[in-house]
Amino acid sequence: VEHGDTKTCSIMTYGYNPGLAEWSPFHGGESAVIESLAEVVAMGGDFRKTRLSFQEYFERLGQDPSKWGRPFAALLGAFEAQKAMGVPAIGGKDSMSGTFEELTVPPTLISFAVTADTIDHIVTNELKEANSPLVLFKIERDANGLIDFKAAAQMFDSIKQMVRSGQILAARAVGQNGLMEAITKMAFGNKIGVCLDESLTEEMLFAPDPGSIIAEVSGPVKAGKVIGKTDQQPVIKVGETTLSLDDLIARWQKPLWDVYPENTTVEGTAKNVLYKKGPVVSSAESFTAPRVFIPVFPGTNCEYDSVRAFERAGAVAKTVIFRNHTTQDIEDSVTEMAAAINQSQMIMIPGGFSAGDQPDGSGKFIATVFRNPVIADAVMHLIKNRDGLMLGICNGFQALIKLGLLPDGQIKELTPDMPTLTYNTIGRHISAIPMTKVVSNLSPWLSGAILGGVYKVPVSHGEGRFIADETMMKRLIEKGQIATQYVDFDGNATMDGAYNLNGSVYAVEGISSADGRVLGKMGHSERIGKGLYKNIPGEKDQKIFESGVNYFK
Repeated sequence: VEHGDTKTCSIMTYGYNPGLAEWSPFHGGESAVIESLAEVVAMGGDFRKTRLSFQEYFERLGQDPSKWGRPFAALLGAFEAQKAMGVPAIGGKDSMSGTFEELTVPPTLISFAVTADTIDHIVTNELKEANSPLVLFKIERDANGLIDFKAAAQMFDSIKQMVRSGQILAARAVGQNGLMEAITKMAFGNKIGVCLDESLTEEMLFAPDPGSIIAEVSGPVKAGKVIGKTDQQPVIKVGETTLSLDDLIARWQKPLWDVYPENTTVEGTAKNVLYKKGPVVSSAESFTAPRVFIPVFPGTNCEYDSVRAFERAGAVAKTVIFRNHTTQDIEDSVTEMAAAINQSQMIMIPGGFSAGDQPDGSGKFIATVFRNPVIADAVMHLIKNRDGLMLGICNGFQALIKLGLLPDGQIKELTPDMPTLTYNTIGRHISAIPMTKVVSNLSPWLSGAILGGVYKVPVSHGEGRFIADETMMKRLIEKGQIATQYVDFDGNATMDGAYNLNGSVYAVEGISSADGRVLGKMGHSERIGKGLYKNIPGEKDQKIFESGVNYFK
């Protein structure tokens, strides 16, 4: 939420406490609450402005008093922590269905903590650099193992001030699996190693400790206890033991990899492409504020981001919802869309899952609508006679492919030799931020991007794998129609599934028409903004929307 020069973001964290065989009074609830509050503080938020929500999972209770006592004790503990810390709960979810035949879940209470703060106060939990002290801020407990809430509040306030003064580079709350889990996950992010103090025992490393916070600190350490430092080598060292981060990551992912792989490497060529013969990119007619038409179909979900991106770039955006409840609704929508196209200089088809990606694959519903003669004539008149531009992102890219507008720049019947977009090689939806490289200056949409520049662009799709035969690929490469490619950390196009997440041939992320004025890409270039993706370094803005607007200036 933007307020002048500042921007506020919401923070949501959670803490959980799987039940033990015998629950002591207040055991589960207070630990879950304090862990979720600690995670808010670790991210730079103010626990005093936080609101809680709960979800519990318990076995079928029946007539057993001890079973009924577990959820009661958990909620009493949560209430005790709320009163002590001055934090209210605003909602909850009753999920007391954790029994299947003779199997039951461990009694569990989850505490969701939600707050808001300005983005400049937010830190992320991945380690940032080598040779930084690692400091443990340990939660204080009494002889019964119950939390000293007064001391906890003072510690949380102190950490918040350290975050806001820039002393804390990264922080994470310690949870049920102890200090070692928190440190390991912090190290995974940037593969920055850790050298821990030899005095740390196995019990100290692995004992549950909800509410404690481990932090990477910059400068002199004035609070907490130094327990080690970060290291350039991607390993975790504890005394004589050295653990490879790569090995730990592989072991961490292995249990679910067979059923839920993160990526799949496929065979094929991944040739680096670079086209430098782009045309002069300007329209014959200029506009102070060019207009862009953005259609909204059932299942479209990116229209607001797209409108905001164009308006930020200086365009006037017009959205039209395609209504299909009745025949008359369809006819009226077609008429309204054609009129909007005739009054616009650009068309942008946003992302989503139009009609649930039916019939027979993504983008087909949009393509069917655009093949209506009234709309098709308006589109082709814009492109061929009015120097207009057309952009499709994700679902919009799929529609442009299925219309024939890509790669041929005109609405036409599809033939077997034309490229297509199909299911990702891992067989499911992907949501990530891969590296993409601008490899052509043919399209006006990319005139503001750096040729050869690498950009981190969010993707979110189930059918984003670009496929074309060798003859088609040769033609697209020669004409500069390969606009962007997925690349690795060295900037090379690759078929490695860790970078080319959907398995596209030649690592293609986006293509253009032969004249460059129609561009389609899978990456959501509209999903950028000040303060987003703070844990993802690198350039993210390809200036696509500004380039489209500047084409008409």
